[in-house]
Amino acid sequence: MNPVPPPPPRRPGRPQRPDNAAVRGQLLDLATDLFAARGVAATTISHIAQQAGVTPAMVHYYFKSRDQLIDAVVLERIVPVIGFVWSSVPLAEGAARIPAPDPAAAARAFIADIVGRLVQCAAQRPWLPSLWLHEVVNEGGQLRERVLRHLPSDRLHAFAGLIADSQRQGAITPGVEPRLVFLSILGLTLLPLATSSLWRRVLQGDAQAQSIDTQTIAAHAIAMLTGGLFSPSAPSGR
Repeated sequence: MNPVPPPPPRRPGRPQRPDNAAVRGQLLDLATDLFAARGVAATTISHIAQQAGVTPAMVHYYFKSRDQLIDAVVLERIVPVIGFVWSSVPLAEGAARIPAPDPAAAARAFIADIVGRLVQCAAQRPWLPSLWLHEVVNEGGQLRERVLRHLPSDRLHAFAGLIADSQRQGAITPGVEPRLVFLSILGLTLLPLATSSLWRRVLQGDAQAQSIDTQTIAAHAIAMLTGGLFSPSAPSGR
């Protein structure tokens, strides 16, 4: 798997020059962090300026309006993540068919790759899980419409086709709905990442639970998606 391009490095401290591209990147990082922590609706230009140690006029130098700033967060911080996560799903003619002789192995490989890419992005960008859940998934999220127009519907359909084709060949459980598999991936990755402080608190007496990291979450998601909760040899109880 090709490594995801790392996010721009953080540059702490007060911005010095209004014409410095690094300052713009710092302001964009701070805005993204605040959007994830406070919510887009509750974050003003003044909040971002205060966090950066500059005046609101400095923020407006780079982003003429709040809408322009929000668009920049979507285009420069979120869209690259979407592109990376989906870049492994093929779109060539006939790509929606999982190749024989082992469709199950091919389906598992695509699922594992998407999970790995998504968790890798979230590990490098701690703001991603909460921002996505609060501002894209949540009804009324301020970023929903801006982000949805950048989702690669062709690759989403191709991925669902890969799952459906494998299912027709008997490699995937009949009860699985192929079009919902990616939503299951999101639920098994971004949700535990976004709520880590909550479930660590609930399980505070469990030392092993406190040591759960992003790789453990990725492995759990892959196991649930490709093997299910129960072992094939487990008794059915009937």
